[in-house]
Amino acid sequence: MNYTDAIKSTPVVLVEFFATWCGHCRAMAPVVQQIKELLAGQVDVYQLDIDQNAHLADVEKITGTPTFIIYRDGKPVWRESGEMDGQFLLDKIQSFM
Repeated sequence: MNYTDAIKSTPVVLVEFFATWCGHCRAMAPVVQQIKELLAGQVDVYQLDIDQNAHLADVEKITGTPTFIIYRDGKPVWRESGEMDGQFLLDKIQSFM
């Protein structure tokens, strides 16, 4: 599936751009996994390694990791970089559902 299709796969989609060498990304990994499980069937969650998806990271102007983008109906509606509270991220996603 390409990125354009992925961000339209469900009405609300969360994309995380991360790096394996990023400490904040590793700290967010269990949070993102929990959100994935909580919202399974409602929200698709995609995690993209910026080193393996460098072109896409450039296109999306990713300057820091982790960067989270919420899409609604294929359009970006929220974007934030850095480590954050899991409940904050969950609430943000749910606000667009």
